[in-house]
Amino acid sequence: MSRDLTSNNPTMRLATMSNSQAIDRDLVPELSNEDFAKAIIGGSADGDRVSALFGLPDADPRAVQLFAVLADDAGSRLRLGRTRVAGDHFASMTPACPEVHLFEREIAEQFGLRPDGHPWFKPVRFHRSYRPGHDAWGRPPAEEPVVGVMDFYRVDGDEVHEVAVGPVHAGIIEPGHFRFQCHGETVFHLEISLGYQHRGVEKSLLGGPNHRSIHYAETLAGDTTIGHATAYCQIVEALADCQKPARAQTLRGVALEMERLANHCGDLGAIAGDIGFLPTASYCGRIRGDYLNMTATLCGNRFGRGFVRPGGVGFDLEQRHIDDILKRLDLAEKDSASAIQLLWNMPSVMARLEDTGRVTHETALDLGLVGPAARACGLERDVRVDHPSGIYRFTHIPVSTWDSGDAFARAYVRWLEMQRSIDFIRDQLRALPGDTGRSEVSALMPNQVAVCLVEGWRGELCHVALTDSQGKFERYKVVDPSFHNWTGLAMALRNQQISDFPLCNKSFNLSYCGHDL
Repeated sequence: MSRDLTSNNPTMRLATMSNSQAIDRDLVPELSNEDFAKAIIGGSADGDRVSALFGLPDADPRAVQLFAVLADDAGSRLRLGRTRVAGDHFASMTPACPEVHLFEREIAEQFGLRPDGHPWFKPVRFHRSYRPGHDAWGRPPAEEPVVGVMDFYRVDGDEVHEVAVGPVHAGIIEPGHFRFQCHGETVFHLEISLGYQHRGVEKSLLGGPNHRSIHYAETLAGDTTIGHATAYCQIVEALADCQKPARAQTLRGVALEMERLANHCGDLGAIAGDIGFLPTASYCGRIRGDYLNMTATLCGNRFGRGFVRPGGVGFDLEQRHIDDILKRLDLAEKDSASAIQLLWNMPSVMARLEDTGRVTHETALDLGLVGPAARACGLERDVRVDHPSGIYRFTHIPVSTWDSGDAFARAYVRWLEMQRSIDFIRDQLRALPGDTGRSEVSALMPNQVAVCLVEGWRGELCHVALTDSQGKFERYKVVDPSFHNWTGLAMALRNQQISDFPLCNKSFNLSYCGHDL
């Protein structure tokens, strides 16, 4: 951990640390409001990403602390800084740094701290402020926000019409509201309103860790059980100064790549289904089940619940299990290639995917997109390479990118990643270390801050925990990749046909509950 206290550049004065490391909270510098904003804006301009920006209560109930985590991918380090805002407002950074737009709205909602000058100031999850008597929208104390009730952007003019979709959708799907401003079939603007899945997970984690904490982590987004559980456990292990056995780190990586395989395969099948190409849709639905069943071999649960635990893993593999997974992996690899290659070899499929829902490289940078959505725009962002932890410190997975930024790119990047995940799993299982699978975890260190980044199948998962003087969670912040990427979907619909929405939506396949927490 280091920082340059003499630098005139506020970004260089931030504390630096590695992924999944804990440091003393006093080592995180407190900057003036102006320097804090300059550090974030300047860091973003220099290539850093805003992984987290959040508020936490101050000893003075009239003030709020703001805490920022910047990811320096080129230097494989994280930068941390904080400021103290007295009163009920601060100057918005969004006009100069668009990727913080949703973070600032979240801070306003949670702490009643209004970002002056924010160009798109609306609720995020429609809940009351954590600070009684402080509401950024000036609502009376007795008035409860109603999810989805807000002023939506409107376009007026001849032949302009509005289409509202959701929050209740056809089929089994989580709730979310989409409102389109259209001229004929062309979408001028899409506004996305979420919050229907808000469960208060971050608030429930306060005072932990306890026997419920790991279950909250596993259910932050059910299709990312392994990813979020891994991030949570690495936070706990950093705060407890726990060394994980090599075997456990390898098995966690195997499980994480299995989760990636199952979801990418399922997404490719769903994309095929949205364009009416049934061969790939049908096959991938079945093959996804094969990958899920491999995860069940690890722990008895197809989504991986119960597998990742603080100190290591909850279950170990015998040689017969390894042999069984490798055999099934060979079959699934062959079946996946047969089903998915049909997409790229069918001109009618390619005509539907190419140039649909394009997001430019510049837009992806401005919005801070992560995961396959970012890599499909040519951004080489992958936590496994940029900020490696666990087994990824000792092995290399090439970053899979494409540069067209359209639905084809988002689909094709998934296929590239599937192939590399299969190679990774095969290599790791054939050279699995022979030590134990779990270490004892002691009490958490007091007055610490820990940050963990994990490359989930949708992209970067960011967990930040601050402990109090008793070693308990005083603040626990979670940023799911969907939090970064929902605005990317809105941009993908600009000047598209409204009939392209299902395909664009599926090509992102973002999480409602991961965003809403």
